Amino acid sequence: MKSLTTSKIAIIGAGNLGQAMALGWAHSSHISPKNITATRRHLSALTELEEAGIQLSSNNHQAADDADIIVVAVKPYKAEEIFAEIAPVVDGKIVISVMTGVEMSTMQRILGHSTYVFRAMPNTGTGIAQSITCVSQAKGQKEGMEQVIELFELLGLTTPIEESLMEAATVLGACGIAYVMRFIRAMVQGGVQIGFDSDTANLIATQTVKGAAELLLQGGRHPEEEIDKVTTPKGCTIIGLNEMEHRGFSSALIRGIVTSYEQIEK
Repeated sequence: MKSLTTSKIAIIGAGNLGQAMALGWAHSSHISPKNITATRRHLSALTELEEAGIQLSSNNHQAADDADIIVVAVKPYKAEEIFAEIAPVVDGKIVISVMTGVEMSTMQRILGHSTYVFRAMPNTGTGIAQSITCVSQAKGQKEGMEQVIELFELLGLTTPIEESLMEAATVLGACGIAYVMRFIRAMVQGGVQIGFDSDTANLIATQTVKGAAELLLQGGRHPEEEIDKVTTPKGCTIIGLNEMEHRGFSSALIRGIVTSYEQIEK
């Protein structure tokens, strides 16, 4: 297999996630924008990619034929149609699905067992190289994993998982972006109520969330350890936390995650 720096990448279906991945890779120092092709039926929606030097195409078959690594990012209901379209030109290549609910057995059935198939679930943090991407590899397949992990590590952190956990990864990592955004919005609303203007409240809330995340990522500690550091007897922090719990904060969040997962599993 080619090295990542010389590989050509095709992103089939440049919607929100596809565009974010394309920009993330183009802005890295390892992949030239000219080696990335993004496809979409209406190319007028991809002006930002074009300005970044990424190649555009409305021909999925040709884009896959020219590429070494193909990332399929279309709507799940179109998966089999797209796989059938590119199947004649992906023999011996890496094909990565970032679609929810499309199993690798389906990919192998249509693309053939000589294609290296993977599933990956990044989130929209890819555009600024701050994603968490979960990756799984078809059973019995012994090549390509190292290159796929290297590819997605250009967009943030990467962790290998079993395919059976891919839908759970979608909820926690991809849907999770929206959950965190809603939490930040609520913090901003609270900040405005206690006296800040919205811009200042937004700055304080977003930097606080960023700092909290970095404490856990860099220290490798459990959230409760960091909570204990800022809660003092009869202090304002523990009073606020307890009030949130009385109102169902943790249970509501957990229930939301579980409900999203149940929706995917239907």
